[in-house]
Amino acid sequence: MKTTPEHNERVANMKFFSVFPHYVEKVEKKGRTIEELYQVIEWLTGYDKDKVQELIDTQVTFKTFFEEANLHPNAHMIKGVICGYRIEEIDNQITKQTRYLDKLVEELARGRKMDKILRS
Repeated sequence: MKTTPEHNERVANMKFFSVFPHYVEKVEKKGRTIEELYQVIEWLTGYDKDKVQELIDTQVTFKTFFEEANLHPNAHMIKGVICGYRIEEIDNQITKQTRYLDKLVEELARGRKMDKILRS
């Protein structure tokens, strides 16, 4: 499925602070910890726990969240389908990076081993 310009705009303008609690709920409901979630976010973006909290407090959009991130060199290894979209086929960079994060959170919630999630 191809993303539309409207979809890409909607993703870019979503507020990270409003989605983060859903990530926490998803992983904790499946027996994983918020510390593991922070580890996944740090691997993907370079943001430590304090920086994530700062971004939450300033209510940044996903566009700002990823424009300021130092994406991990192995992020391109994140593949598969998330939210009905094949990650490898997403052309828009912000949408693709947002789906990278969604995919990592999903893998964490599904109980995948951390070394596999972090593509090490």
